[in-house]
Amino acid sequence: MSGSASDGGTGSRLRGSLLTWLSEKTSDVFVVATANSILGLPPEMTRRGRFSEIFFVSIPTEEERRAIWKIHLSLCGQLEHTKKHVNSLSEMSEGFSGAEIEQAVIDALYESFAPGKEVVLTKQALEAAIKSTVPLSRSRSADLAAFKEWAESNARPASSMPEVEKIIRSRPPALL
Repeated sequence: MSGSASDGGTGSRLRGSLLTWLSEKTSDVFVVATANSILGLPPEMTRRGRFSEIFFVSIPTEEERRAIWKIHLSLCGQLEHTKKHVNSLSEMSEGFSGAEIEQAVIDALYESFAPGKEVVLTKQALEAAIKSTVPLSRSRSADLAAFKEWAESNARPASSMPEVEKIIRSRPPALL
């Protein structure tokens, strides 16, 4: 949104078209949108009625990080070699986002690459990748704290927490 002043008005026209469509659509449509920071969006985009819910995706819990590690290690064919280290990796990566965990796996893969040899990730390579990463939760901690504070009263948490699952189960499917 911040670049719209230099885009010749394209962003403004696009937002206007989207808002009009959201208000006037006649067919059943499920719309999902994402933003790194909703605080930069104009209020008319985020008012109630434009979108049924606003969810806040926070930094993953340890359990969620464990699942994220397993996903990314599996995607690169390295889960079998590293499965026994997932718990310690998830502990070490406290404060990491899913994208930061993914990048740590990629960095460790680069470090483990040797021409003509099969890549096998080691715990040491993964730990080095974690240690060399400064997650946004640390480098932008004040911004994240302010956003979390805003989200507490303006958004639903998007998490696997039992309270959230209870809310989702209690709502009629048409409202989800």
